[in-house]
Amino acid sequence: MDKVFKALADPTRRRLLDDLRAENGQTLNELCARLAMTRQSVTQHLGVLEEANLVSTVRRGREKLHYLNPIPIHDVRQRWIESFEEPRLGVLDMIRSEAERPRQQGVEQTQGPATARGRRPVEELAVRPDYVYVTYVHATPDRVWEALTSADLTGKFWGHRNVSDWRPGSPWEHERADGSGISDGSGVVLEAEPPTRLVMTFGEPDAAAGPEASVVTFLIERYHDIVRLTVTHANLPSDEDLAAISLGWPAVMANLKSLLETGQVLPQAPWEMHADLRG
Repeated sequence: MDKVFKALADPTRRRLLDDLRAENGQTLNELCARLAMTRQSVTQHLGVLEEANLVSTVRRGREKLHYLNPIPIHDVRQRWIESFEEPRLGVLDMIRSEAERPRQQGVEQTQGPATARGRRPVEELAVRPDYVYVTYVHATPDRVWEALTSADLTGKFWGHRNVSDWRPGSPWEHERADGSGISDGSGVVLEAEPPTRLVMTFGEPDAAAGPEASVVTFLIERYHDIVRLTVTHANLPSDEDLAAISLGWPAVMANLKSLLETGQVLPQAPWEMHADLRG
C-alpha cells in the first residue's frame, strides 16, 4: 500500500492515470504528447506507477503499451471505504469502472496474403488488447509454458483440457475434463515461441479464425527466480464478454499459480464464485 500512496501523491502521476483512464493502452510517445516535460521524466513517473502495480505494460512489436491497473485502487476501497457501506463513497468504484470500460478497437479489414502454414498475422486479427491481466509465479518459464500447453495440467487448474500440438496454424480444443470429449471452446494457434509467447484465437467450438476472432496472448517473462505472466485478451465481442473474462482470467491464473507453487490447485474452483456470469 505504501508504494500505491506514494505513486498517487504526485500530480503528474495522477495525470498519467487519468490519461490512461480516458484512453487505455497508450505508448510513451502518446503520453508524453500530453505533458510538458521530458521523455525521461515521464519514463521515471511511469516506472513508479509500474512498481506500485498501478500501470502494467504489454509489448506489441516495437511499441510498449501502457494500461491502467485498477486492482490496487480497488484494494484501497475494500480496506478503508467499502466497510462504511455508504453509496456516496462509491467514487473509487466509478474510477475502476471507467478504467475497465473497453475502448472500441479498430480491426484491419485488408485481406492480405496468408503467412506460413495458412495463418493470418496477429495484427490483422486485433490491434490492441481489450483486457490485460498480470500475475507473478514462483516457477521457471519452461514450467509455466508446460502448464499452459499440457492437456493434463490444464485439466487440473482450468477444469478443461487444452488439447493441441501447439504449432502455428494448428487447432486447439478446450475439452471438458470429465472424459466426455465435449469441447466448450476452440481456436487456432497463431504463434508459439516456447517458453515465452503463445498466441491463439479463443471462441466457441468450430469458430473461424477470421478478423472478428477473439485473440488471447500469453507472455512469459523470467525475472530471477520468478516469472511475470501477462494475459491479454483482444477483440472481445461485447461488454458482457469483458465482464465475464475480467472475473474468469484471474480465477484461472490463481489456480495455475497455486498448482505450480504448492503442487495443489485451490480447494475450491475460484470461477464458481461467479457461476452466474458463466451461465
